[in-house]
Amino acid sequence: MTNTASILVIGATGKVGSRVLAKLNASDHSARGVSRQSTPAFDWTDESGWPAALAGAETAFVTFVPDLAAEGAPETIQRFTQAAAAAGIKRLVLLSGRGETNAIRSENVLLAAGAENTVIRASWFNQNFSEGHLLSSVLGGFVALPAHDRLEPFIDVDDIADVAVAALTQPGHGGELYEVTGPRLMTFADAVAEISAASGRPVAYAHVTLDDFYAALVPEVGADMADLLRRLCAEVFDGRNEHLGDGVQRALGRAPGDFSDFVREISATGLWSATEAA
Repeated sequence: MTNTASILVIGATGKVGSRVLAKLNASDHSARGVSRQSTPAFDWTDESGWPAALAGAETAFVTFVPDLAAEGAPETIQRFTQAAAAAGIKRLVLLSGRGETNAIRSENVLLAAGAENTVIRASWFNQNFSEGHLLSSVLGGFVALPAHDRLEPFIDVDDIADVAVAALTQPGHGGELYEVTGPRLMTFADAVAEISAASGRPVAYAHVTLDDFYAALVPEVGADMADLLRRLCAEVFDGRNEHLGDGVQRALGRAPGDFSDFVREISATGLWSATEAA
């Protein structure tokens, strides 16, 4: 039976949002996506446009730009939950970041706003190496982060999207906080080594200081975003995330995909091939 209730995907052009929208549209659910480029547009910095973007939806998947770690994010999420309630939205599913103080404050705001709301708290994405900011570093043969030898339970975005679709379309997920991780802990050096071995492209990893990390980012993303990323890395690379979560298992009843599965899949496409120009 077709679900006639409209599901809204906020941030439909992002890594997770695009997959959530595609999975919903491939099923029997009616879904639409909004972003800063859509009509109507949804822009976190222009609250006057929120009512038009939210109109007609009963359920929404929410990704926040630039990041829930940003200053003022919890207050913005508070105003957003009020706007969503006014628009008649009964269920919100928020994508959150693991180990971020402002993200946790935002999670608490959303969970307090409605019994049907759900939080998906994610760690670093596998796909940061294939379609995110680390792809150019992989292709350039050198990945540098202020991560020391910290362990990270990298998560596949398809697993995140599957959890989101379940929370958006099925009963029993209201009030849940799903901490989604991959099945094992790895350092960034471990991850880069797996990519290098599978792709045949020589790729090295090195720890850099926060100051050097910031200096390299400024020409690429601008001072404001570079400052946010520096503060975020200073916060989360202190060992707080060196443990596994069971969110995928609890939400879906299956294990999350392993980083090696992701590496084999992307290597087969030739994206990281050593024969391709960097």
